[in-house]
Amino acid sequence: MKTTIITACFGLFIGFACVEGQAKELTVDEIVRKANHMALYQGADGKGKVTMVIKDKQGRIRKREFNMLRKNDDNKDRDQKYYAFFQAPADVRKMVFMVHKHGALEKDDDRWLYMPSLDMVKRIAAGDKRTSFVGSDFLYEDISGRSPAEDKHELIKTTDRYYVLKNIPRKPDNVEFEYYLAHIDKKTFLPMKMEFFKKDDRLYRVIESIKVEEIQAEENGKKVAYPTVTVSLAKDMDNGSSTEMTFSNARYNIGLSSKIFTERYLRRPPRKAMR
Repeated sequence: MKTTIITACFGLFIGFACVEGQAKELTVDEIVRKANHMALYQGADGKGKVTMVIKDKQGRIRKREFNMLRKNDDNKDRDQKYYAFFQAPADVRKMVFMVHKHGALEKDDDRWLYMPSLDMVKRIAAGDKRTSFVGSDFLYEDISGRSPAEDKHELIKTTDRYYVLKNIPRKPDNVEFEYYLAHIDKKTFLPMKMEFFKKDDRLYRVIESIKVEEIQAEENGKKVAYPTVTVSLAKDMDNGSSTEMTFSNARYNIGLSSKIFTERYLRRPPRKAMR
């Protein structure tokens, strides 16, 4: 999904809105559309601070801290822009990751990484989107998302709390998994758990939403509350590592300029990214 039903952040910028109980049975497509919208498109824009705590099998810990900006290009849950400015540790300070996400399935997302130590801007190839994001257990695609059109979706179970969807990639050669299960909260349509499987139904990767908070904001002159995943956890079952991602100081609908999300600002981060 081009907005992986997750993400944590990841959303990396994730915002959600309360949804009334459904009066009728939803189709699989409706569930996917709602989950995709709630996971990544709430509010016209937003920002927040992200802290990653990466733990390896031996219990050794590394941290990453960055500010994330996000702006929707339209109100159709399609094109979007992300800008991440790294603040710590020292070896990644002032590094910038930027994404121009495209809703059209035939058009790859544009991703850039600015490395200040080399004063170099690197384009991230489409084939690298399912590789580790700055050494964490989250992937580049987790940050900017996966298009729903990239997978075939099947509702395999409904519980008192969740819709459980099985998602099979339409182009299996482009990904490392056979399928993944998404547990979608029936009230908020938050993706609460993603389980990725390889051949022979072998679970190898899990992403869970650990904590949800309501973030107050204004939308079209009215006060609203966006239920937001503020703590998520990604686990690699193969190597025993895990990454906890905490999202704080979240703000929505702050009027971000599109100029921020241009190559010009990779080397010259705007104040909104640094504060």
